[in-house]
Amino acid sequence: MHARSQTSVPSIKSGRERDAVYAVPREKIADFTFDETVARVFPDMIQRSVPGYAAIISMIGILADRYARENTFLYDLGCSLGAATLSMRHHLRHSRCRIIAVDNSEAMVRRCSRIMETDASTIPVDLVCADILDVQIRNASVVVLNFILQFIPPADRLQVVRNIYEGLLPGGILVLSEKIRFPHPHQEAFHADMHHAFKKANGYSDLEISQKRTALEKVLIPETLAAHRERIYTAGFTHCEVWFQCLNFASLCAQK
Repeated sequence: MHARSQTSVPSIKSGRERDAVYAVPREKIADFTFDETVARVFPDMIQRSVPGYAAIISMIGILADRYARENTFLYDLGCSLGAATLSMRHHLRHSRCRIIAVDNSEAMVRRCSRIMETDASTIPVDLVCADILDVQIRNASVVVLNFILQFIPPADRLQVVRNIYEGLLPGGILVLSEKIRFPHPHQEAFHADMHHAFKKANGYSDLEISQKRTALEKVLIPETLAAHRERIYTAGFTHCEVWFQCLNFASLCAQK
């Protein structure tokens, strides 16, 4: 295994293609999907859309190193192009771990596979194209859901978290990152306005922001932090901490 510092963790954003998916006016805006068009520009899209994304990815690796145990599995559920998987691979000091990276988008899995093939880490990765609802979690010390639960139908979310809890070893953790909403209208308005400003500062036009918001309207359904905590405790977790928040994006760490 190669010993690497935090700053040397590989990044999938180098040489990334700029996101212009919603730059041209559309008569009809279809629901957002993680197809080849999105997969091609995804590193740029998420960096310019999610405040604090790079910090979250880096910290996932640090959390994994802290809680991973030898001869266990680490899961990256909804891995997209494998940013969290790469971070875990290059922070882990336990060489006897295996990462299982899962995504239901064939386009994402194809590109993720090519990225993993060029990565020098010796930590093994099993890349699986599947719905995370169909994945059995077992012998796990770390499970990551990085901006994924928000795309799962709300009625299925508790089952996802329960499956993770049941597959985690005692002391294991779930890292859950999500776009969140707020219970009070003035809070919601403030954070929505500042998120819009964040995206404009990163080069998105009002047209791009508006069209993507329409595309995501029925697909990405955010919840409050209180709703996430309630679900986590209902699933059986005993501890839950919000370790990161920037505007309407947050990440929680729950421990079994």
